[in-house]
Amino acid sequence: MLRIKKHCLYCNSVIYGRADKKFCGDGCRSSYNNARKKNIEDDVVVIRKILMRNRRILSNHLKDGMEKVKIQKDRLSMMGYNFKYHTHHFLLTESKCFWFCFEYGYLDMGDGKVILVRDFGERYLQKMG
Repeated sequence: MLRIKKHCLYCNSVIYGRADKKFCGDGCRSSYNNARKKNIEDDVVVIRKILMRNRRILSNHLKDGMEKVKIQKDRLSMMGYNFKYHTHHFLLTESKCFWFCFEYGYLDMGDGKVILVRDFGERYLQKMG
């Protein structure tokens, strides 16, 4: 019977024991899983920073109790707003959709302008349509 030497996924040392064993010991198993989890958490931290920056940019335009304001979409881009990331959306019609970053959002008017709003609920957003 031919035996194939298996190697630890973490430290690459030869593994002895069961055929389905992946690690040489508990330390390597734990270190491997912690490293893998850290990579996932790093991605989440990066996305959270983007979302918080997006929220801050939107909130800076809606000060002093303002409910909505119309601005150039390019202005948001220049301030560092990343349109790829948002927390939720509200579909007003087939062609109109509010994109939110926490409680602040925007409606793309299609003419290079957006309307920035606070999320006061579905009824408030429907009135804007």
